Amino acid sequence: MTTTDGGSALIKALELEGVDTIFGLPGGAILPVYDPILDSPIRHVLVRHEQGAGHMAEGYALSTGRPGVAMVTSGPAATNIVTPLCNAYMDSTPLVVITGQVASSAIGTDAFQECDTVGITRSVTKHNELVTRAADIPLVIRQAFHIARTGRPGPVLVDIPKDIVDPNNPNSALEWYWPTDDEVAASLPGYKPTTKGHPRKIKEAAELVMASERPVIYAGGGILKARAAEALLEFAELCEIPVVTTLMARGAFPDDHELALGMPGMHGNYTAVTSMQRSDLLIALGSRFDDRITGRLDGFAPDAKIIHVDIDPAELGKVRRPDVPIVGDSRQVITELTRSVRSLLEKGTSLPDRKPWRSQISGWQETHPLTYEQSEPGELLKPQYVLEQLRERAPEDCIVASGVGQHQMWTSQYWRFRHPYTWVNSGGLGTMGFSVPAAIGAKAGRPDRMVWAVDGDGCFQMTAQELVTAATERIPVKIAILNNAYLGMVRQWQEMFYEERYSEVYLSPDLPDYVRWAEAMGCVAMRVESPEEVGPAIDKANEIDDRPVVIEFRTDASEKVFPMVPAGKTNDDIVVDPTQSAGHSSRGGAK
Repeated sequence: MTTTDGGSALIKALELEGVDTIFGLPGGAILPVYDPILDSPIRHVLVRHEQGAGHMAEGYALSTGRPGVAMVTSGPAATNIVTPLCNAYMDSTPLVVITGQVASSAIGTDAFQECDTVGITRSVTKHNELVTRAADIPLVIRQAFHIARTGRPGPVLVDIPKDIVDPNNPNSALEWYWPTDDEVAASLPGYKPTTKGHPRKIKEAAELVMASERPVIYAGGGILKARAAEALLEFAELCEIPVVTTLMARGAFPDDHELALGMPGMHGNYTAVTSMQRSDLLIALGSRFDDRITGRLDGFAPDAKIIHVDIDPAELGKVRRPDVPIVGDSRQVITELTRSVRSLLEKGTSLPDRKPWRSQISGWQETHPLTYEQSEPGELLKPQYVLEQLRERAPEDCIVASGVGQHQMWTSQYWRFRHPYTWVNSGGLGTMGFSVPAAIGAKAGRPDRMVWAVDGDGCFQMTAQELVTAATERIPVKIAILNNAYLGMVRQWQEMFYEERYSEVYLSPDLPDYVRWAEAMGCVAMRVESPEEVGPAIDKANEIDDRPVVIEFRTDASEKVFPMVPAGKTNDDIVVDPTQSAGHSSRGGAK
């Protein structure tokens, strides 16, 4: 054993956890930890705002599957990173966030830049802890990574007083050691996530699958967190069951597969929404019956029995009571469920005749595709057209990040996801400003991939300063701004439900000048205003691989996201594009 100091021990612990990138911003309380970074192989990405550090760590985690790491100082730096912590908590994204704290002797005295970080973040973290002894740092870091990435993943915060990491303070001295896996497990006696599904429940689920005539697999973000995409594909093909992928699960099942129905929910496509509504069995895998999926709960999928698989037992029965609840890791449970179904097939049990169900689904797909009307010459761009062009001109494994609002829904609708872990977005919290820093984090984690961020003008203005980070750190992300001069989703609601009373949603198309702003931040920038310019501008951006690129697309503010299930309505009340409304019966599909 060797003697070291708390700051050096912290960085060494991160190295041993396999951390290759930290997103952060130094300050007084965390300053002693920043000195040993100079001698570490870990890359530090210097952000321009602590919120950016958290969202970059999220983008890194979502694209790599490894915990993202952010490090900031005390007080306002810690409060600035609360939004990413809450975002990661809502979306079950593994993060480890390290915050500086004032010296131990000053805690509770209202010292400069002191706040109760543990208290403030308790409700938005899977676990948090104030470290009180330098000797505990190696074990606490091992615990943090173990908790963040196992069970239901989530953010973990470690708050560290300055004196226990300052090499000039005697409180910082410790004998270095690296805890074993057994020691980590023993130190967390109450933390034992259930990963293996109960055999009897799996058998019951298999029997329901074999008896169902109108089944739908309701795949949620837990599929991606469990790295269960391959297992899901095998199960769906074996059982010949169509699959919907929620906003958080886009890419978990290939969109070009014959069983793929796309995204359900408030702005899901008609077929995905209606197939869930008419099903007699919903197989919910790593999904949580979010209100944006169910619509008004008492009218959701009224004839469906429910198989619900989730690693978090708190989710089972929280919203919809399942007929067969299964606690466990989605990949392991799906694998066992596949084995159980295959055993029944081998014993002579046959799948029901589902041709009428598949025919009904095909009919919905034919009569209610996603649709829009292209711009006439001289008119503003249609955002859907921009998304189609971005999709067609990007590599198949391109990672796409989005902000929150209309552009998020259009991206999820019109992008064709063929690979898992290529979609980075804010689902549960719906955080405007997420896109730009998350794309930077994704590109830092996957430098081999092209990364596009699709943003709205409202979202872009919240975190655009992080493009300075991208430019200085040579992280060549590509940003598409769909500039409609409005807070688009709010405007849509005001038009549809508030008698077109547009209160405080107009942003102006010309202020700021996005091209000059992007250029000032070190980016290549372009403005596109006509359809014939869209493709060439995207091609030019795709060819640039040494600098960030920003394209401002001037889009039509009157364009709305359809389909839409209005808030407080059931999924039977889905509103389709006006061109599809004639002869439409909400309960019976298309006439």
